Amino acid sequence: MAKKSVIARSKKEPKFASRVVRRCFRCGRKKAYMRDFGLCRICFRELANDGKIPGVRKSSW
Repeated sequence: MAKKSVIARSKKEPKFASRVVRRCFRCGRKKAYMRDFGLCRICFRELANDGKIPGVRKSSW
């Protein structure tokens, strides 16, 4: 989990557009972020395995 101060700082409007840091809304992680879902890979996997993300299934072939 990211510190609360880091999450609060990332929510502020950046001075330049290239400084935007997208974070997972659940845990605040900035790496391995998926824009389509707004989650990091860890939170995405937890929610997908629980069936809480509609239209996402575990693949098997």
